[in-house]
Amino acid sequence: MSYPDTYYRRTMTETSDRPSLNGSTECDTVIIGGGLAGLTTALQLARAKLAVVVLEAESIGFGASGRNGGFVSAGFATDSSAIARVTGAERAKAIHRLSIEGVDFVRDTIRDLNITDARPTPGIISALRYDGGDSLKRYAEEMNRDFGSDLEYMDRSQIRTVLKSNRYFQALRSPKSFHIHPLNYLRAMAREIERLGGRIYENSAATDCQLSGPEKIVRTTHGHVKARRVVLTTGGYTGPLVGKLKRSFLPIATYVMISEQNPELIATAIATSSAIGDNRRAGDYYRVVDDGKRLLWGGRITTRAASPAALARELRREMTGTYPQLSDLKTELAWSGLMSYARHLMPQIGEMMPGVWHCTAFGGHGLNTTAMGGKIVAEGILGQSDRYRLFQPFGLVWAGGVAGLAAAQLTYWKLQAQDWWRERAA
Repeated sequence: MSYPDTYYRRTMTETSDRPSLNGSTECDTVIIGGGLAGLTTALQLARAKLAVVVLEAESIGFGASGRNGGFVSAGFATDSSAIARVTGAERAKAIHRLSIEGVDFVRDTIRDLNITDARPTPGIISALRYDGGDSLKRYAEEMNRDFGSDLEYMDRSQIRTVLKSNRYFQALRSPKSFHIHPLNYLRAMAREIERLGGRIYENSAATDCQLSGPEKIVRTTHGHVKARRVVLTTGGYTGPLVGKLKRSFLPIATYVMISEQNPELIATAIATSSAIGDNRRAGDYYRVVDDGKRLLWGGRITTRAASPAALARELRREMTGTYPQLSDLKTELAWSGLMSYARHLMPQIGEMMPGVWHCTAFGGHGLNTTAMGGKIVAEGILGQSDRYRLFQPFGLVWAGGVAGLAAAQLTYWKLQAQDWWRERAA
């Protein structure tokens, strides 16, 4: 589905167009990709008075960064025990603390830049679709003890008071998490980068690059950039510019729809301003938007994007299966977007060769983790820290190509079957 038809594009408050690159220019660091990772990196470098150029193939926030669920909460797409098996327990805790720092970074940026049109709304509820209260309590106690998470346990009666569905058994609410309008957030960041002297070129896809020497050259159709450093932050829409990066992740499609205006009907099902996600792999995530007038609902993943009509049917089936009382709530828009997933289900952050950095594979991780990635890449470039090295165990490993996509789809179907069986047993 084309970008201009999405809800986020329609409700963005800053609509200025930026020029494409024509001719040659020079800078300290050129960033390829105008999503959240790229803009966060650019913002931090511009704040340090480095000359920065951002090349975006489409427009700022075109990809998943600008049209996602808007969730800002700590954690990763894979669980902490899986991370600890790779890194060890202490390093896993340090990595989790970085994700908390990412939440704080997004919150602080909204405050410092006065991005009121990001509409930050506190609270994210993570709900169980089976009876697992004891394990959920233990998890909350552990996270509150180790990280000061302040997670609030909700039993069956509490969760069904605010989410009027028999699908949910228990939940945790995170008051420190929040949800936002991501495209307005990104475009405000872009304005600040430009105010600080950074240059952003839209409709300027990188077509070729020379990365081996001390001077890097990145070419577009009508120009080129010479720089000391290159940062690759292209996500699910990464092309063949750097083969090693392209081969290291899978482009996975996810789906979102927005309802018609019907606040009275929506209130019969959802009585909270918190965003909601369930415990299934690639499960549902949703939130009430437009001051309670509409419902934004996302979920499901596939290795190939479906048509808007087909994806709307799938998402509606999920929505009405959870809330039968919403069967008359009409869908106004539906869209899909590509996210990048690494085989190890962790972000890929680091320096692949001298002066060439990468910050990608943020599918399923949330806005905070993507922002954190850009922040620590900027720290590495500025020599302020080497915290990006925490992600060395999750490198640019081959994702398997076509076979990897097939395996990912089969794995998702397997996990769906396991979810179905567990819920059926409940």
